[in-house]
Amino acid sequence: MSKPVIEPLKIADAAAGLRHVFVRDLVLSCNIGVHQHEKGQEQRVRINLDLGVTEGVEHHDRLENVVCYEDIVTKIRAITADGHVNLAETLAERIAAVCLQDPSCRSARVRVEKLDVFTDASSVGVEIERFSTIRPRAKG
Repeated sequence: MSKPVIEPLKIADAAAGLRHVFVRDLVLSCNIGVHQHEKGQEQRVRINLDLGVTEGVEHHDRLENVVCYEDIVTKIRAITADGHVNLAETLAERIAAVCLQDPSCRSARVRVEKLDVFTDASSVGVEIERFSTIRPRAKG
């Protein structure tokens, strides 16, 4: 059975001045779950992330002028390592919130999937979308 492909969203929009920054199929171990048998043991989760980022200034091929996906992945790893969380929804909200701390990030769509819950399903989970209330600042 082939793995279903999650198609990238159509977020990049030149007219709106948005670029699409994404992370695909990040698989991490996480203490997650409401059931007693889930507490105290890690489970695999897969995280997919789509960000709508303001293109405010020219990036001039300089990392400090863009949203760095390495920084995002590092923050997601820290969130998943930060102790037990009951719900996939809570994990998704925490990930969205940390992404939206960057003022150039206008939207965050986060999908969190638990991979080992049912033997007859490849995953279960949740997807959320959140928008920033912060006005973008020019980088550079």
